Amino acid sequence: MNIHRFGMRCAIVILVGGLTACAASPQKSRSLYAQFGELPGLAALADDLLERIADDRRIAPLFANTNIPRFRDLFIEYLCIVVEGPCTYTGDDMEEVHTGLGITEADFNVLVEDMIDSMQARKIPRAAQNRLIARLAPMRKEIIYR
Repeated sequence: MNIHRFGMRCAIVILVGGLTACAASPQKSRSLYAQFGELPGLAALADDLLERIADDRRIAPLFANTNIPRFRDLFIEYLCIVVEGPCTYTGDDMEEVHTGLGITEADFNVLVEDMIDSMQARKIPRAAQNRLIARLAPMRKEIIYR
């Protein structure tokens, strides 16, 4: 084999090896905040969810006496914190807010269904949806049967 061919083969092996190494190394995944579209995406998600709640006969009555613009703003802040965005939550403690509302497990589950429908409508990646739901799940005990 002449030196020229040997050099070409080495170059090809190095190039292919480099490309393989690049393909094998995981790309840094986008933050959960970015996957939700940052603040504009969270606002759109909140708006979609609020429309679903208003149309959902099963839980709409629970929001009858709610200051919806305030709820929207605080919900966006809360979501932003949960997805590790650069926000500050200025609302009250979840348990305190929900005490006296008589929210049942069924009510909570309906809200989760509506939230999932909103996330799917916004084309949020399924893995990101699952991460958000997993982070919100612990607050269940602060909301139901208060």
